[in-house]
Amino acid sequence: MDRIRVHGGRDLSGSVRVSGSKNSSLPILAATILCDGPVVLRNVPELKDIETMCRILRQLGVENHRQADGSLYLEVVDRKPVRAAYDLVRQMRASFVVMGPLWARRGRAQVSYPGGCVLGHRPVDLHVKGLEAIGADIHFEEGYVHVVGPVRGGTVFLGGNYGSTVLGTANVLMAAALGQGTTILEGAAMEPEIEDLCHFLNRCGAQVSGIGGHCLVIEGVERLQGCEHEIIPDRIEAATYLTGALMTNSPISVDAVAPQHMLAVLDKLQAAGAQFEVGKDFVRNLPTEHGRIRPVDVTTLPYPGFPTDLQAQFMALMTRADGVAVITEKVYPERFMHASELARLGAAIRREGSSAIIQGTHELSGAPVMASDLRASASLVLAGLVAGGHTDVRRVYHIDRGYERIEQKLQRLGAEIERISEG
Repeated sequence: MDRIRVHGGRDLSGSVRVSGSKNSSLPILAATILCDGPVVLRNVPELKDIETMCRILRQLGVENHRQADGSLYLEVVDRKPVRAAYDLVRQMRASFVVMGPLWARRGRAQVSYPGGCVLGHRPVDLHVKGLEAIGADIHFEEGYVHVVGPVRGGTVFLGGNYGSTVLGTANVLMAAALGQGTTILEGAAMEPEIEDLCHFLNRCGAQVSGIGGHCLVIEGVERLQGCEHEIIPDRIEAATYLTGALMTNSPISVDAVAPQHMLAVLDKLQAAGAQFEVGKDFVRNLPTEHGRIRPVDVTTLPYPGFPTDLQAQFMALMTRADGVAVITEKVYPERFMHASELARLGAAIRREGSSAIIQGTHELSGAPVMASDLRASASLVLAGLVAGGHTDVRRVYHIDRGYERIEQKLQRLGAEIERISEG
């Protein structure tokens, strides 16, 4: 099993190019089930989660491969398979989004229930509620969700206790695109990744309006054609590198980004002391003379609020702040497993319910740590950049799910970081 070793205290500089969005790529890959004819997707990152989704699609009759220019070619060659098996779905919750397009295009779907998650209980009840509202007949049997019935359209409300569901919105949206009538989707997730899915579907011939808002209107069409589409930049990857730039007080430019997708993050980083130059497709961190980090309280919220997927990285930042900061998790209240690992590096963090209270320190010390999930692993790498000595981050298969060649990108910025294979 691989681990990543980070030697802290190195000066960083230069530029890093952000990859395409993982969270945008996954539902768009699932949406190719709906299409007649080839689909070519550009800017799809090479990640473990992408590989898993491509394997699921091949099981479902969607041929796919990388082309010489790095784009991903997909085409449905067999419309008979309707079962997404447990052995692959259990590896990645996002694979549950094949359910909507399978049902809409093939008349039925059998998708393994995705099971537990280190982030806490993440039920799929809103997916089921939304699909039932547009005609689905759903029952559960032997760990699988079975869906049959015609896609009729209707009015759906997808708000939940912790805000709108991104994957639930994607599932209902994709099914409704081939529905028999009009679907009004209230309480839809507003994330840029949902916008990207809407634009892809419309490029294929769907009729989706209200894009970017909480109410989507989908006029069902009889068929969708393949198209070419470019995936949006990964806003979480971009924000991770900007957080690292502030932590190390480094002149780093993060390129090929969409700054308009990161306004809440940029606001909080600036409140913490960052100074940015922002262009159309780049954000450059301008180091300060004193290099001090101010404590900032953060509450995670659905988009356009501060993203839960950056909570762990921001906690790593606050371990270096001049004072006390409070981070409150409103999306996944149990998402604090990284706090105990940061404490192994010398961080002072106290958990109170859905909040973590961080007392900043100027001294972190490298130590062996264990990644519990994708974003936790990124936070530990960031902490390792400023900790004395070296930090060994184990279980780095988590980071490979969402960061494309992170150690190589950080090496190009001057970090002393390496991947070590342990056989």
